[in-house]
Amino acid sequence: MRHPEIRSRVRAFLEQHILPNEAQLIAEDARREAVTLRRLQALARADGLWVPHLPVELGGLGLGVVGMCELFREMGRSLLGPRVFNCDAPDQGNMDLLLRVASAPLRERWLRPLVDGEITSAFAMTEPAPGAGADPSNLRTTAVREGDTWVLDGHKWYTTGGADAAFLIVMARTSADDRTGATLFIVDRSAPGVELVREIPTFGPALLQHREAELRFHGVRLDDQAVLGRVGEGFRLAQARLVPARLSHCMRWLGLADRALGMCRAYLGERRSFGRLLGDHQLIQKMLADNATAIHAGNLMTWHCAELLEAERTSEARVYSSMAKNHVAGTLCKVLDDAIQMHGGLGYSDDLPFGTWYRSARAARIADGPDEVHTMVIAREVLKGTVDLLV
Repeated sequence: MRHPEIRSRVRAFLEQHILPNEAQLIAEDARREAVTLRRLQALARADGLWVPHLPVELGGLGLGVVGMCELFREMGRSLLGPRVFNCDAPDQGNMDLLLRVASAPLRERWLRPLVDGEITSAFAMTEPAPGAGADPSNLRTTAVREGDTWVLDGHKWYTTGGADAAFLIVMARTSADDRTGATLFIVDRSAPGVELVREIPTFGPALLQHREAELRFHGVRLDDQAVLGRVGEGFRLAQARLVPARLSHCMRWLGLADRALGMCRAYLGERRSFGRLLGDHQLIQKMLADNATAIHAGNLMTWHCAELLEAERTSEARVYSSMAKNHVAGTLCKVLDDAIQMHGGLGYSDDLPFGTWYRSARAARIADGPDEVHTMVIAREVLKGTVDLLV
């Protein structure tokens, strides 16, 4: 089901409130302040646009995955947009996971304040080599049973938002079994034994929750209520979280790519070069056409996968999510690179945001599985003959 009225409201909110305040939001965030962010979040809540992906009983709009496609594309037109509506990663994916499998006490303690925007969260799965990265079977963090408790020890990094999070969802090895050897635990960020090593300096800008934490766990003691889902379900639950989360990334990236292309279109219609408008040169038109086609193709891929997820055909959707993720991540990087090229020296300067956006976007080809892993998944399913390409 499409929701053009709500989509228009999100677009209008972004244009009226978020885009004019982008510089202020970034400046305040660099000082670890959130005055403008909190003001805009209060406006979004008052306008009925808060956590629209969640069920009505939690204050959302109950739009489902397809509805998310419509709204997240609009929010993603700004790197700051999703956070204003409380739909940013990793919180959005963690909300969905808690809603699906958390016990009533865990929901009361962590989900409700997360939904209300009172706290933030993080998902701790990736480890420094030789630990788990693209291959989760390399998982080194362990949770060992001692009497009535679990004892958690390990080392994680690229835990997005981990420094400021109130709680962490931590994947730990609980047995040697390749399929059922991992378990997810909810860990209080302030619990004894949880060490913040550092926030990792990266190529991309540190912005809002998108700061990458390195963490160590030193004998952190957890009771059975800290188990998310059931013992041994860690790999399955992580995959169940990652497929829709990966798709929601695609939605946001498409919004940013479309905004960048719109900025190019405006510039090409006013900048003159060699006696004519820049947009009249065929090489420029080729870049513009290729980028427009790639955005549209990514949009259709995302819709198709979202429809499968909404129909609870999650296993079938996995290969299509890999296609969408690789295509949209590559498209965003290409659109931004071409935007810099089309604007020349202006595009390369910080007078325009393309450089900042590109540095943020480059992580898209690594996060939630690098290009090569998704390519392997696609090829494997094609070789099996299980992929219907003409849907």
